[in-house]
Amino acid sequence: MSIAPPGAPPLSTSRPSPQHEPTRTMPTNLPAALIVTRSGTVVRGGALAPHRSDVLLVPSRPAAGGQSRPHVILKNGVDRVLASLLLVLLAVPMLLVALAVRLDSDGPAVFPQTRVGRGGRRFTMYKFRSMAVDAEARRERLRGLNEAAGPMFKMRRDPRVTRVGRFLRKASLDELPQLWNVVRGEMSLVGPRPALPEEVARYDERERRRLLVQPGMTGPWQVSGRSRLSWEEAITLDLAYVDGWSVWGDAVLLLRTVRAVFTGDGAR
Repeated sequence: MSIAPPGAPPLSTSRPSPQHEPTRTMPTNLPAALIVTRSGTVVRGGALAPHRSDVLLVPSRPAAGGQSRPHVILKNGVDRVLASLLLVLLAVPMLLVALAVRLDSDGPAVFPQTRVGRGGRRFTMYKFRSMAVDAEARRERLRGLNEAAGPMFKMRRDPRVTRVGRFLRKASLDELPQLWNVVRGEMSLVGPRPALPEEVARYDERERRRLLVQPGMTGPWQVSGRSRLSWEEAITLDLAYVDGWSVWGDAVLLLRTVRAVFTGDGAR
């Protein structure tokens, strides 16, 4: 039997009743009727009760986010080894894709574009060209037809996309050259998608937390609906990844990416 010091409240050895046990609080910074599960699924309409074990509690206060140095070294090492192997295994299919792009329309097979990486550093990202060569110049003329909220530019039927490019986007094959970016250490296999400099310039303080980790070829919102998600839903998924990154989580997202590629889920 323990004796409490003078003036201290009496100690209780009894277990608190269930109704007095602390309960988890649902995140306050999620959009209305939007919940994110540990698997990265977006659930709308209050279909997920707070007591469910698969609820991913995104902190209501901005967490430090990002990854520790050992985690960064581990992630970069695994990424570079896997990306190198994939470049070797996919060399012939990638050459065939490049040939199809060249035969379909004028211009180079690979399109380089400046993107923003971890910590706001800019780098050149590579993609198989899926649009006409003057796509960047035509973008301003089409800005009034933008269907996306937030800083992104999206059109369901973008007239700049070529015939082969439409197929490449549907199958996500246009992203394969980014394996070279992963080998160079500029990107990761999994992470928030790298944004354009003009998009980052419009980020608020919360959205800039996407830059705490290395951008990826695939990420949580790519396997949770992609183009069907609103900007708010996409950024919520990205920040949940930033705060809860793990090796196992990356493995799950890679497996879900394979499924999304074969089904074309959410692609435009």
